Amino acid sequence: MKILIVSDAWYPQTNGVVNSILCTNSCLKELGHEVIMLTPDKFRTIPCPSYPEIRLSVFPKRGVQKFFQNHKVDVIHIATEGPLGIATRQYAIKNKFKFTTAFHTKFPDYIKARIGLPISFSYRFLRWFHKYSNATLAPTNSIIEELNYHQIGSPVYWPRGVETDIFKPFANRKPNKDLVYLYVGRIAVEKNIEAFLSLKLKGRKIVVGDGPLLSKLESIYPDVTFLGKKSKNDLPEIYNKADVFVFPSRTDTFGLVLLEALACGVPVAAFPAPGPIDVIGDSKAGYLSEDLNEAVKGALKIPRNVARDQALKYSWLEATRLFLEQQVQIK
Repeated sequence: MKILIVSDAWYPQTNGVVNSILCTNSCLKELGHEVIMLTPDKFRTIPCPSYPEIRLSVFPKRGVQKFFQNHKVDVIHIATEGPLGIATRQYAIKNKFKFTTAFHTKFPDYIKARIGLPISFSYRFLRWFHKYSNATLAPTNSIIEELNYHQIGSPVYWPRGVETDIFKPFANRKPNKDLVYLYVGRIAVEKNIEAFLSLKLKGRKIVVGDGPLLSKLESIYPDVTFLGKKSKNDLPEIYNKADVFVFPSRTDTFGLVLLEALACGVPVAAFPAPGPIDVIGDSKAGYLSEDLNEAVKGALKIPRNVARDQALKYSWLEATRLFLEQQVQIK
């Protein structure tokens, strides 16, 4: 099939949405399909308020129309609810094209955390956006339940994977003299990172990532090692140095970094929130608690091979096959 994937999130961003699309794209090609990307780099853009790494397409309606005049595709998948996603949705509905959407990000929680907009307004928008989608692809059963509760789209299961050939335990890893606690992700208010940074723990805390709160948190927590943004190739070595991966977010729909840490043999400490609940489940590869300090202590007792075994259950190829099932149904 010739598959169109529309995403407002794209290079040079580094986040779960972009990584998910890249890995799915690669697997689709491996399975013999052609993938066409419609992304902001083909349009005039402006930086997104409070998240300038995201470039928002400006009035993309005409450009989207021109794209469809020049390209024939078999199926349309709209990955994000931004300007490009909206313009494609409108074009598809007007021309009676079937399409699928995805729910990658809990925008209502993010927007409330940043500007205080009531969640009800955002959910109203999401109900409108996903209303005519033939399927709304959601990463976990917890998120499917939330979408059904808020009457958003027609949610179906589309999990994520992890590149276990890249993220893997190092055979020559030596135990740390001082315990190392690691966080990897965006440094922003919605990630609830201070729940981790404020913990009284024996050992070192390491934070990888960039974001609007970075400079502020560096000044508040001088004893924490902030490494900034790192490439995918740098991350396995950093993960392998950690004794526990701490995931304080309550707003992530999945958390690809959870799988990356587990694949490197690092047990997870997290709140019992969507994402950790589904990824960790009853696997004993992590410890979930409303007391994050207790979660860290519990995770320290987990063997590293148990963490690795849980990550091996998540294959990008299998996830892509589930993605394809939904596209075949609307072709």
